[in-house]
Amino acid sequence: MARLPAGTVDGRVTGSVSFDHAAEYYDETRGLTPEGVRAENAMLVGALAGRGRVLEVGVGTGQIALPLHASGIDVIGFDLSRAMLDVLIRKAGGAAPFPLTVGDATAMPFRDAGVDAAYLRWVLHLVTDWRAVVAETVRVVRPTGTIAIHLGDYGDGPTDRIRERFCELAGVDPRPTGLDWGAYDELDAEMAGLGAVVRELPAVVAPSTWTAEAFMRRVEGNAFSWTWPLDDGVRDRAAAETRAWAEEAFGALTEIPREDFDMRWHAYDLP
Repeated sequence: MARLPAGTVDGRVTGSVSFDHAAEYYDETRGLTPEGVRAENAMLVGALAGRGRVLEVGVGTGQIALPLHASGIDVIGFDLSRAMLDVLIRKAGGAAPFPLTVGDATAMPFRDAGVDAAYLRWVLHLVTDWRAVVAETVRVVRPTGTIAIHLGDYGDGPTDRIRERFCELAGVDPRPTGLDWGAYDELDAEMAGLGAVVRELPAVVAPSTWTAEAFMRRVEGNAFSWTWPLDDGVRDRAAAETRAWAEEAFGALTEIPREDFDMRWHAYDLP
């Protein structure tokens, strides 16, 4: 079974997956509709406003941080991928709109209690030692501060079944290298063990940014991290077989309605 490649920081191999490879097309293949962006931003502003300096671990291209910054949140961005941060800077007009730092989340270059709050979205499934990321985030957030986390999830809709079929045909282990998608029970237990009080933030539901056809094309185009370890021949054969299977199972992929994207965030209040 293929596994995702590790990233590097200053030439040192890490246990975290770098998204350098996806920087230029990340925003086209991940993210929310404009309505979803506004809804998620409003929810996070409600959770983070007035808390002082807020660190995003895995800030990427700024999909969350740029709207939060525009809403008055004092953001600090941190990411393993310099290429992703370069896209963020370009989106902001050519200059960093808030402090940005490159590094690995399992060993953050921040002092103890150096920020007032933090949040992570779609990060912990990419890090083998995800518990170290949790512990580091707790370390850098001050006592009585808050950490908000969204794990992401896969369901049982057409795009999820397409992904599962492709992984089966390609010999890709569909399990994340880190914490499993939607494994809030495991995360909640880890945070509770560190003294945090767990809260579930208001749910945000928005339509997906892609149709089943667009999702299939992105699989064929090597857009997702779980396709990266494969050589072109294996990926192309698996994608062709998956497309044929999907069209037989679901009919024309262009006719399948967009699926809703359920954004579940948990907040962890530190002692």
